[in-house]
Amino acid sequence: MGTTFNLELNKKATRKNTYSILLRITQNRKHIRRKTTIEVNNKDHFNPKAKQGNWIRTTESNFKVWNEALEKEIEEAKKAFRELKGEGLASKELIKSKINESETSSSFIEFVKQRTKDIFNEGGYRNYKKYNGFINKLEGYLEKSKKKDLLLSEITTSFLSKFESYLHSLHNERNPEATLHPSTIVLNLIIFKTLINRAIEVEKIMKPEMNPFLGYKYESATSTVKEKLNEAEIRLIEELVLPEGSLIWHCKNYFLFSFYLAGIRAGDLIQLRWCNITSEGRLEYRMAKTKKDRNIKLHQKATAILQHYFKDGSNPTDYIFPLLDNEAPFAKAITEEQKATLPPELIVKLSNNVGSKNALINKNLKKIATKAGIEKNITFHISRHSFAKIAKDNKVDNNHLKNLLGHSNIKITEAYMGNFETEETDSVMASIFGEKEEPKQELKALLDKMDPSQLEALLRDLKK
Repeated sequence: MGTTFNLELNKKATRKNTYSILLRITQNRKHIRRKTTIEVNNKDHFNPKAKQGNWIRTTESNFKVWNEALEKEIEEAKKAFRELKGEGLASKELIKSKINESETSSSFIEFVKQRTKDIFNEGGYRNYKKYNGFINKLEGYLEKSKKKDLLLSEITTSFLSKFESYLHSLHNERNPEATLHPSTIVLNLIIFKTLINRAIEVEKIMKPEMNPFLGYKYESATSTVKEKLNEAEIRLIEELVLPEGSLIWHCKNYFLFSFYLAGIRAGDLIQLRWCNITSEGRLEYRMAKTKKDRNIKLHQKATAILQHYFKDGSNPTDYIFPLLDNEAPFAKAITEEQKATLPPELIVKLSNNVGSKNALINKNLKKIATKAGIEKNITFHISRHSFAKIAKDNKVDNNHLKNLLGHSNIKITEAYMGNFETEETDSVMASIFGEKEEPKQELKALLDKMDPSQLEALLRDLKK
């Protein structure tokens, strides 16, 4: 009794106006059909005469992933056939039934680990750490439940509810006396939902109606009041006298330099090089988090800090601050594009180095707060919040502040309480730090505020 496995297109459109691809199982010239997980938007995207692995044409953007999914489904059908044949039960109806049983037995843990590995290989180390953290928490919950694996079919709204309760019981790594921050819990649930959506929409290993998040709602993280320093507290840090060249003195400089440069993030500051400083007295760099370019004028206080670190013989590619080793293997990668092409072990090493230096700075900032008489928990990131607060106190509107902070969304800026013209940025920064603009910029700013009739009147007066 010969058995064949082929694919064909269901020419009748679904309610979503897509076309299902069917697995056709044939025995003795009789057929039985079963829907695969793949649906195409256009009939022409399916090639009925294609050889193995090329059913979805390249005109469909997901052709590679979908062809792999179809190959996998055919292989699962053949595997079911072989198992049933060994038992003498290999009818086409039983093959279909066995496939349906095995479809929901895919390992979610295996899927998540592979996805996390792919993210790492694609250079997304920041997201890799988040996904890896999610895996650790999920496996911790399974271990507590005395389970070694989690199948897709086991992920229900009830499972999500129990997992969320488990997250609420976990201790905060940074503060063991407290539990996980609400935003961390929400982040893990968002990652969970993202993975489920990918399993359904891209990998096609889960049916849409099985999505547990359709019937599960979790609370968004409420905005927390972020610690900020006011101008008086910034002044206390500025005036704090510390032994020049000491670690705590350097950490004071790092914090203030960040503040003077609109709250440059720790990871970016630690990796700044002298080639990021232009001959026009500007700081140009690409933000590691958002991949956006920044171009900020160096004001007097920021320049004064840099003067402590520049030495005769400094190379343009040397790190500005004495935090990372210029001779380290990862130091050869200067741009964000070059860093993305580093071997995985060097990407990890660079990230770990940056993280440890950030922790070291934060440890010393707490000492600085104590010495300055500031009763607030100061971390490096507080420089961003403090800059945002003082900018708002100086009547800088949210759109200007959004661009100064390098936010992609005005809502992110508003949570702290892009791209506009560089000269306008300079003007705003000058107003915050009380520095007078260059005459050319002052004149341009004045002319920009004039309407056409006022400009004509000015030109007439100049000709007199």
